[in-house]
Amino acid sequence: MAERSYDLVLFGATGFAGGLTAEYLARCSAHHAPAGLRWALAGRNAAKLAAVRDRLAAIDATLADLPLLSADVTDPDSVRAVAESARVVITTVGPYVLYGEPLVAACAEAGTDYVDLTGEPEFVNTTYVRHHARAVQTGARLVHSCGFDSVPHDLGAYFTVLQLPEDVPLQVSGYVRSSAAVSGGTVYSAMTGFSRIRANVAAARERKALEPKSGERRARAVPGRPHRDRVGHTWAIPLPTLDGDVIARSARALPRYGPDFRYSHYAAVPGLPIAVGGVLGVGALVGLAQIPPARQAILNRIKPGDGPSAERRARSWFTVTFVGEGGGERVVTRVSGGDPGYDETAKMLAESALALAFDELPTTAGQVTTAAAMGDALLERLQLAGIKFEVVEA
Repeated sequence: MAERSYDLVLFGATGFAGGLTAEYLARCSAHHAPAGLRWALAGRNAAKLAAVRDRLAAIDATLADLPLLSADVTDPDSVRAVAESARVVITTVGPYVLYGEPLVAACAEAGTDYVDLTGEPEFVNTTYVRHHARAVQTGARLVHSCGFDSVPHDLGAYFTVLQLPEDVPLQVSGYVRSSAAVSGGTVYSAMTGFSRIRANVAAARERKALEPKSGERRARAVPGRPHRDRVGHTWAIPLPTLDGDVIARSARALPRYGPDFRYSHYAAVPGLPIAVGGVLGVGALVGLAQIPPARQAILNRIKPGDGPSAERRARSWFTVTFVGEGGGERVVTRVSGGDPGYDETAKMLAESALALAFDELPTTAGQVTTAAAMGDALLERLQLAGIKFEVVEA
């Protein structure tokens, strides 16, 4: 792809998460990005894109002339032009199940690497069914969930596996804690997903029927049970997010996870009343999402471009603690960082794109996970960027 005009194109920079990703890339270009990094912003509103570019120029004056590309997901020609111009396309435009597929299709067709922030299982499964095979043919790497969904979980499980013996059955459990606020776009995506339960189930079944069998090796995400976590001294509540499936797919792709790998994913909360309240609260939102007038009333109160202030994000944090066992050994590891949903997510997304563009990586193609596509390189990048991966007990 040496003839491509840009190394990276960021689609969705006028949104909240997209703007933070653009600012992170601007700081990279001013300090430690590869010399001659060629990148551009893409979107449908030229005036808003220009305003984002003005913000970036305040970080790095050389970005005053950063290219702006006109593109709209409802215009296939414009999306195709973006895909064909770039080595890697980054997108923060969600909900992805509503707006994301045209860009995935264009990247698969053009042989362009692709990264996003999605935590939407229906979207990930649907794009696998429709575009994985073509991406394998063209060499495109389609890497979903390159933010808090699911980088610290996927790479954290990978980091944990590296501390355990090889060629033995392994069991890993992950316990997620965080203190953070959410943006309007996150709530909008969540409510959209909650309203599409049947479509989610259908997409999962269609993918399962199409995916090749893993042969003699087995890897699966196993729903756990609520319990008292002895490591963190918290209540562990099963967390049915996309993360467990991503980790299981990494384990199927990489022999280092052993012949039989199991993973369970939990939210770690300090007290049982908080756990019960959280479960009831999510259940209420799922119920309301099934009622169109109630769902619309909630969405009408949300501005997708809004998000927590810099001051609130500065107080935010996350940890994911992993307990791994196998071959008679046990290890406890931890991934930790600052604001999970936005500041650290922008970092994870940008570094994922930079890794695809510039690092020596394993040969992969099609829809792949962060651990399978970028593994050690992304792990090193994130550690250098301030996200901590550490062994707590060995």
